[in-house]
Amino acid sequence: MAELVDILPQHRFDEARLTEYLVTSVPAITAPLTVRQFQGGQSNPTFQITDAAGARFVLRKKPPGAILPSAHAVEREYAAMHALGPTGVPVPNMRILCEDSSVIGTPFYLMDYIEGRVLIDLKLPDLAPAERTATYFAMADGLAALHRVDWRGIGLAQYGKPENYVARQINRWTKQYLASNPEPNPDMQALLAWLPENVPPEDGPTIAHGDFRLGNLMYAPQEAKLLAILDWELSTIGQPLADLAYLCSFYHLPHDGEPFRGLAGLDLAAMGIPTEAELIQRYCEQVGRSYPPPGFKTYLAFSLFRSAAIGQGVYDRSQRGNAADARAHLYMNMVRTCAQVGWQVAQDKAR
Repeated sequence: MAELVDILPQHRFDEARLTEYLVTSVPAITAPLTVRQFQGGQSNPTFQITDAAGARFVLRKKPPGAILPSAHAVEREYAAMHALGPTGVPVPNMRILCEDSSVIGTPFYLMDYIEGRVLIDLKLPDLAPAERTATYFAMADGLAALHRVDWRGIGLAQYGKPENYVARQINRWTKQYLASNPEPNPDMQALLAWLPENVPPEDGPTIAHGDFRLGNLMYAPQEAKLLAILDWELSTIGQPLADLAYLCSFYHLPHDGEPFRGLAGLDLAAMGIPTEAELIQRYCEQVGRSYPPPGFKTYLAFSLFRSAAIGQGVYDRSQRGNAADARAHLYMNMVRTCAQVGWQVAQDKAR
C-alpha cells in the first residue's frame, strides 16, 4: 500500500472548508473528517479522507501553483472513471467532482476507498513465481478489457480526438518537454527529430489510459484479481498500442535505476515474470489481434520519449517547490535513462 503521511506543507488547504463542502454535498459523509496524504505519485496530490463513522474515501486534486497547460486534469479523470463504472472495467466508485477552486484552492474529486494492494515493485518480491505470473497476466487482461470498451456507447464520444493520435501526442509532449526548462540532452534532441518522421500506423481508436502500469493498479488483498485501474489523468481516446508500449517500456529500463526501476537485467524466467513477448501475446489474444502488432517498436520509442518528457516536468516542478513527492529531484535520472533507451530503440528499428 502507498504510505500515508501528514499533509505536505506545500499541499495544505482549509480542512474545515472541505468538511463543510463534503458533508453538505455527499450525504454518506459525516463530520469530523481526518485527512492524510498518500506519499508517492508525481502528478495530482492524493489524500485519504476518513469520516466520523470510519468510512474512507480518496480525494485527488490539482497541485497548487503554476502548472503546464492541459496538465493535471482531474476533471478528465473523474469523467473517465464515472463513465466506465457500469462497464465491468475495474474502477473506483465516483462520489463527486468539485470544480470550485474556492473550496480547497483547486478543483478536486472524491471517490470510494478500495481495500487492496498497490504493488509498486515490478519484481514483486513478496510473491511466489506462480503469483507473479498471474499478477502480470491480470495486468495484461485489464488493459485488454479497457481497450474492448465501446467508448462511444458509454458517453465518451467527445472525450478525445481519435484521429492522428500519435502525431498529436508527439507534438504535445515535445511542447511540454521544452516548456519544462530541460538540460542539454542529445538523446532527446535525436528523438525530437526522429519521431515526427516515423509516426506508426494507427488502429481503430480505443480509450487510452495513458499511464497504465503496475503502480497504478489495485489488486485484491490475497489474489491476483484486479480491483481498480487508477490515475486517469492522461486518459483520452487514442491508440491502444501506445498503452501497451508504455506498459512494456519497463522491460527496457534498468532494474537498479532511480527513481523508477525496470526489469532489464533480471532473470525473468526464474522469477516467474512473463517476458515482454509473452505479455504482448497475452494482450493480443485478449483483444483478438494478430501477434506481433505492427509498428510496436516505434510506439515503444515514443513511450520512452514521453516518459522522459513527463520526468522533466516532475523535475522542473521540484525546482519550483510544488512536486507531489519528496523524490522528485531524482527524476532527472529518469529523463536521461528514458531518452537514452528510447533513442536506442529507435536506432534498432532503423537497422
